[in-house]
Amino acid sequence: MRIKLGRPDLSDHASLFDVPAAAPGTPSVTFAGVSTLAFDDGESALLIDGFFSRPSLVKVGLGRIAPVPERIDTAIERLGLLGPTAPRVEAVLPVHSHFDHVLDSAEVARRTGALLVGGASTLQVGRGADLDPDQTRVLTPSTPTAYGPWTVTAVPSAHCPPDRFPGTIDEPLRTPARAKAYRCGEAWSLLVEHPATGSTLVQGSAGFVPGALDDTRSDVVYLGVGQLGVLSRDHIEQYWRHTVSAVGARCVVMTHWDDFFRPLTEPLRALPYAGDDLDVTVRVLRELAVRDGVRLHLPTLWRREDPWRD
Repeated sequence: MRIKLGRPDLSDHASLFDVPAAAPGTPSVTFAGVSTLAFDDGESALLIDGFFSRPSLVKVGLGRIAPVPERIDTAIERLGLLGPTAPRVEAVLPVHSHFDHVLDSAEVARRTGALLVGGASTLQVGRGADLDPDQTRVLTPSTPTAYGPWTVTAVPSAHCPPDRFPGTIDEPLRTPARAKAYRCGEAWSLLVEHPATGSTLVQGSAGFVPGALDDTRSDVVYLGVGQLGVLSRDHIEQYWRHTVSAVGARCVVMTHWDDFFRPLTEPLRALPYAGDDLDVTVRVLRELAVRDGVRLHLPTLWRREDPWRD
């Protein structure tokens, strides 16, 4: 089999970077790479994941990784989550415990005073970082839980196949550590609700549990598409069916398509064809979106956006 070289050109998908900008003082979602999303209403915020250190491929493959304080501080300041006028960060909620989702979560919680909320594996990352136990909470599956004005419901989900680091984290994870120490743990679909917006489903990984979301309704889905482009068309269609179609969404914003070994100080680029194929993902999801009357988008790094606007 011939290996496809290079990587997709994001300029080929430029028309999809069109999520409306949020008006000043209104609720927004800001994308910070992979599945990191800041939900912010001006006074209160939630952070999904919180992965800013983005170690290089060489370090991930051959070395040990750890949070990089300077990169974390720069990112949360850029998101407007630090400073005297910053909104209160209620919680940091990783969608699972791989390093590209959870690596910086405890440090972000420490810096902002937020709760670190997740499954048992995620909380082992907090323990390894010596985060105050009072700043940690275990997610209770399928139970709406309030964090300030936000309500989050965590629905058990599955990681996209193949899961390169399966299993659970069973003891405090201290850094620096091998990337493989960040085992997946519990994977979640997170339903985020706010009185001033519609509901929003965050699907951080392109896996699913058939039927798990059938009783959930959401106007918007932030849909993780990492590795989706190298899977079968049947998997892509089933993934859409059990996430987007299941919740009746009218808007989909694709995440987890960027090369997360590249620092956020550089322009985003797609993952190389050796690991994913964003061109295939976009082509198939466009077809499904047109068929179902769903708006399909890509998010713009650091821009406060309003995905709920029709």
